[in-house]
Amino acid sequence: MRTGRPPAAGPRVMGAALRRWPERRWWTALATATSTVIVIAVPTDLINTPIFAREVPPTAWSWPVLIVSAILAGLVTATYVAYPEGAAPRRAEGRLGLAGWTITFFAVGCPVCNKLVLLALGTTGAMQFFEPVQPYLAAASIILLAWALFARVSRESSCRLPANVPDAGTAADTATEQAEHAH
Repeated sequence: MRTGRPPAAGPRVMGAALRRWPERRWWTALATATSTVIVIAVPTDLINTPIFAREVPPTAWSWPVLIVSAILAGLVTATYVAYPEGAAPRRAEGRLGLAGWTITFFAVGCPVCNKLVLLALGTTGAMQFFEPVQPYLAAASIILLAWALFARVSRESSCRLPANVPDAGTAADTATEQAEHAH
């Protein structure tokens, strides 16, 4: 019984699909991952600059989360480069990747330096409520990005029907139309 979902793809299938990627996709993944690190690390002051300051020191897991998220974001972005015919991207998969990327920013950022958090919770609320949630945000960002990558690569690896083969409903409709025109 077919459910309409792509077939389950394990690590072997994912690895095989990634090995088939053209060089252009790998360069896109690398450029996106590098850009992600810079775009998130500079304003969150993981990379020290005179422009941004951080009131609370980064956690021990900030850099590992940022690196893993950047790699996954790069891989997800690369799936949009020269995707195979018939495996057009779905909006939901792209939204998962974008959500994961955005959540990474909040997960590794300083809890009292984020203006949105400060407006919503104030300084005390940011430390009391937002800071304890950040590890969960970090996990959520990685899960969302990994799921987006899994969904995109699975979709590319799934079997596709040739474009010129009509399905059963279309064939019956065509036969009915031809019979009507014959009379």
